[in-house]
Amino acid sequence: QDQLVESGGGSVQSGGSLRLSCAASGFTFNYYAIGWFRQAPGKEREGVAYISLDDSSTYYVDSAKGRFTISRGDAKNTVYLQMSGLKPEDTGVYFCAADWAGTVLAAVKGDVNYTYLAIWGRGTQVTVAP
Repeated sequence: QDQLVESGGGSVQSGGSLRLSCAASGFTFNYYAIGWFRQAPGKEREGVAYISLDDSSTYYVDSAKGRFTISRGDAKNTVYLQMSGLKPEDTGVYFCAADWAGTVLAAVKGDVNYTYLAIWGRGTQVTVAP
């Protein structure tokens, strides 16, 4: 079954950094655009960042701009989300998702419901203490 596996979450102090990883299982990763999403307790899942299948285009929601960086590994089988300057409001479960570029970008922007995306991971917890 096609799925994604997230890792790299943890607990950090405000201002700290984490690098999340998203790896593919069962399918060819570099045929898809990837989006990172997060879900805080009691809140809806929201988009964080997007990278196109050829890495030529990235997008960040306003809260992530200047602090987060999305990239693919050299082997193109992993996508990373480097997070720095973390804030307590960044706390949540972080998910990655794969699908066609237009759909992923629209979901990250909130223009379409994230449930439209085809392939998801189970998430990794990020906790930022004040």
